[in-house]
Amino acid sequence: MNDETVTLTAGQLLMRPWRPDDIPALLTAYDDPAMRQWVRVPVSDVADAERWLAVQRDGWASGSRFSFAVTDTARGGELVGNLALKRPVPGAESAEAGYWTTATARGRGVASRALQALTDWAFTTFAAEGLRRLELLHQVDNEASCRVAEKAGYPLAEVISALPPQYPLDGHRHVRHAPPAPRQPLSAAAVRRAGSAGTSGGPATHR
Repeated sequence: MNDETVTLTAGQLLMRPWRPDDIPALLTAYDDPAMRQWVRVPVSDVADAERWLAVQRDGWASGSRFSFAVTDTARGGELVGNLALKRPVPGAESAEAGYWTTATARGRGVASRALQALTDWAFTTFAAEGLRRLELLHQVDNEASCRVAEKAGYPLAEVISALPPQYPLDGHRHVRHAPPAPRQPLSAAAVRRAGSAGTSGGPATHR
């Protein structure tokens, strides 16, 4: 899938693929100590931002990463976050969901609502390709991400051991499983057959 016209909604939140005119808002988002504490790839200037956007475009083109700018329609389309579905192996049963929110958006429930929308879209869009499990990873000291994951239906599955220097602290793996496939309605013939047998396969009525 490489359609960069996909949009998601969650109330007043609109999630769409990133565009070149998002660079000023992207730089503002990264000019935040909390953001720099948790993200792995810094974005410090226009050149960094252009490279970051190129990675997002390449992800859509290859079908390995689907990144959305999260905007608030009630605030004139203000950028409030980023969502990403990382699926480096097409057809795999598992993928990873990731996100960040801007400083001004925190505490407003943006992350959990956006993550829920991404989750629903992922399981619907890639069900036929076998997607059955989404994971969300964060360091153990990122308590805010832990709360977001739980609120969006991603319970804690396990603690991951640290792998310094890239991952100096232990991590949490949260997991959300795909909903069960809807049951197909029985045909009229099947209904008739079922009605002729009791729960143990014997006669359905006493005579």
